[in-house]
Amino acid sequence: MLKKIILVLLIPFLAWAYQATQSPPPRICGSPTGPPITAPRIKLRDGRHLAYTEHGIPKEMAKYKIIVVHGFASSRHDLAIITSGITEELGAYLVSFDRPGYGESDPDPKRNLKSTALDIEELADQLELKSKFYVIGLSMGGQLVWGCLEYIPHRLAGATLISPVINYWWPGFPANLSAEAYNQQFTQDPWALRVAQYTPWLTYWWNTQKWFPTLSLITQKVKYSGQDLELMPKLKGRQHDGAYVIQEGEFDLKNPWVDVEGFVHLWHGDEDGIVSVTLQRYIAKKLPWVYYHELPGAGHLFPVADVVSEAILKALLFAKKQPVAWIPG
Repeated sequence: MLKKIILVLLIPFLAWAYQATQSPPPRICGSPTGPPITAPRIKLRDGRHLAYTEHGIPKEMAKYKIIVVHGFASSRHDLAIITSGITEELGAYLVSFDRPGYGESDPDPKRNLKSTALDIEELADQLELKSKFYVIGLSMGGQLVWGCLEYIPHRLAGATLISPVINYWWPGFPANLSAEAYNQQFTQDPWALRVAQYTPWLTYWWNTQKWFPTLSLITQKVKYSGQDLELMPKLKGRQHDGAYVIQEGEFDLKNPWVDVEGFVHLWHGDEDGIVSVTLQRYIAKKLPWVYYHELPGAGHLFPVADVVSEAILKALLFAKKQPVAWIPG
């Protein structure tokens, strides 16, 4: 009898536990229950849609075509790299897009670095950006740029990573160096990362439960540097409503430029409280084909500064003509 009672009590608990690990179905833009479609979109190879926004001069007149990849809890509207007049001065056309599941882009439950790199390639093809284009990834958008370097290097004229988020489990990192950077985080973050790494099926539950502290970025508990705090007012008017971002629902590299011309730039602030500078320095030393720029006193928001954003674009586009300095850590 006791076993039957336990079983009767256990079944509802297991049903609740299973439900708690499942994210709600996405609210697809344009569907009867979903948000409206307000952005231009392309239809991808598998039927998904990718929303984008064009910036700068018309692509037919541009010397340089650049695809910009936004970071965490952001969208195609949050383009810190754009400053008034610089695109006209450089003759540059830029296009930013909502990553799958963000803003007005359809989610991709099967996404990985390769699939998103192919999304970027398809965006370039449908917008007729010709055979070569540049890519810029900000923060978590940097992982997509690493994917482009791995899977579509033949399409890239150059690439820039700005404060790119790293994976502490990359096998190329020395264990002691990874541990040092790993332990610099808020206490709650290593737990959230362990869940995502070892039990990914629990990630949704972990990020929505109320028993334990979740990822600091989700709770907006962020280590901003002094410079970040000074630059924060400049973000007003450049960012989109946070509700828009989530309205639909919540490897080792070889040199890709051996046979083709191209440049990779990695920019980082030495006071970044969100992404550790330690592992970026190691990457720059291990990958000599990466131009590393470390900015003293800079935090995570340094691209918002007009003079820095201009320097980032000019280094990406004119590195062949004007070699850039490596600012060592």
